[in-house]
Amino acid sequence: QVQLVESGGGLVQPGGSLRLSCAASRSIFGIYAMGWYRQAPGKQRELVAAITSGGSLNYVDSVKGRFTITTDNAKNTMYLQMNSLKPEDTAVYYCNAHRRTLTTPYDFWGQGTQVTVSS
Repeated sequence: QVQLVESGGGLVQPGGSLRLSCAASRSIFGIYAMGWYRQAPGKQRELVAAITSGGSLNYVDSVKGRFTITTDNAKNTMYLQMNSLKPEDTAVYYCNAHRRTLTTPYDFWGQGTQVTVSS
């Protein structure tokens, strides 16, 4: 089992910045693929940014150049630095840890943190 706890959400004006944190209960980076998802009201959950167990980074087109995903192995914590925020970035943000064995997928989710971009 892996427990994930997000923090860092809040209300920010357009153009502002926030940094989200996702603290894992044990060392999993390099074993699990990690990702940040978001879900806006009435919309499906979407993958925003991800880092594979090998360290490759991926971003959805709408956040490229504005968001940065990083990990701190010593703190077992993943971050999402969000700059130049837009109202359309408003959503509940979730962190995810994923791995798959030959027979079984494993997915763990945090509780979510609200990000609201509004003037």
